[in-house]
Amino acid sequence: MDTTSTTAEYDRLIARHHAMRLRRQILAPAPSFSADPSAPPGPSAHPGGADGRDRYDGAADQRLILQDLALVTPFDRLIDHLYACMFRRRPYLRALFPESMEFQQAHLERMFDYLVERLDRPDELADTLTRLGRDHRKLGVRPVHYEAFEEALREAIRYRAGSRWHAGLEAAWVRMLRFAVRSMVAGAEAALTEPPYWHATVVGHERRRHDLAVLRVRTGEPYPYRAGQYGTVEHPALPHTWRQYSMGCAPRADNELEFHVRRTGPGGVSAALVGSTAVGDRLRLGPPRGTLMPEDDTRDLLLVAGGTGLAPMKAIVERLVEHRPRGQRVHLFVGARNRGELYDWPALAELGLRKPWLELVPVTEDGGAPIAPGGRLAEAVGRAADWSEHRACVSGPAGLVDEVRTRLAAAGLPAARIHHDPVLGRF
Repeated sequence: MDTTSTTAEYDRLIARHHAMRLRRQILAPAPSFSADPSAPPGPSAHPGGADGRDRYDGAADQRLILQDLALVTPFDRLIDHLYACMFRRRPYLRALFPESMEFQQAHLERMFDYLVERLDRPDELADTLTRLGRDHRKLGVRPVHYEAFEEALREAIRYRAGSRWHAGLEAAWVRMLRFAVRSMVAGAEAALTEPPYWHATVVGHERRRHDLAVLRVRTGEPYPYRAGQYGTVEHPALPHTWRQYSMGCAPRADNELEFHVRRTGPGGVSAALVGSTAVGDRLRLGPPRGTLMPEDDTRDLLLVAGGTGLAPMKAIVERLVEHRPRGQRVHLFVGARNRGELYDWPALAELGLRKPWLELVPVTEDGGAPIAPGGRLAEAVGRAADWSEHRACVSGPAGLVDEVRTRLAAAGLPAARIHHDPVLGRF
């Protein structure tokens, strides 16, 4: 059986699997949920009422976790023991993860930070986790896998806390985890009629610099994204290893997408996409995510991009070319270390000449005194105008995004009108 027929058969199996799950969901009685962390682990033991939020006191658990955080941190050691325990007890789960666990462990560490920091805002947290659960379907994650994760987390907490372990500490962590899992399972179940991933064929690969490439791919089925969103990409050379990349174009009728990829190190997905990918290669795309671009807003827009953060901004501009509220003006600031790194500037400049409502401002880091990463771009944006009545979208490295957000907020732009997408890992 050749590769094409094997892939087709696998897709048919996936489709049948999800059809059966949908049938079971329709016919099964509504589940009941327990708030008792000593109950058997699993998705039937989550706190909360009908929507999984109204009975969960996240603020109380946040206080319990924070007061004894030193017993289980640093998180990297907790996570090392967690995965060692999980793979020892359930060795078959190892196949769901990439060969190298370093990136995965770093993502889980960020996830723990994210959960603990926002536990006093359960509605906001549940919304984010619901979207994350939808995305996890591409990994083959099932409810039993969350049960195994909870078992391993319990053991890791007891190991790290040692003689200072107490039931209240473990219970708070378990309640937090079950709240997160309930939200993620709800997101996965709500997306049963949507594919867990899309197959894409590379139709164009252009090296713009030695470390940066623009890829064009085409999906067999429509990929339902909005301008400004991002998706996860899996390269066949690195199974189970997914990385986030923003779409660099507005949705097109021919199902073609564009990704801007900068190589961030040797041996990873970015290195494979930049240096080891050719026309005809097949990739897999996870569901689109992100809320960078607000909908139905007629305010003037401030777009700020650094590096390949330009990709979602280019997509937004393309969308506005076709659907722009009357009278809306757009200011796009693009930051780079030097002119040579403005890799997509000619296309943008040509567009700017034809669209009087679009103002383009390149900002480079060279030719001046040393400054913090993103600082020169933030300064240029802050000096350029009064942005207090605008809506802003910021994309790029985390340090740059933080610097620009701080500068805009200090200048009077409300935080609710400064948009950016967080980067989250997965369990």
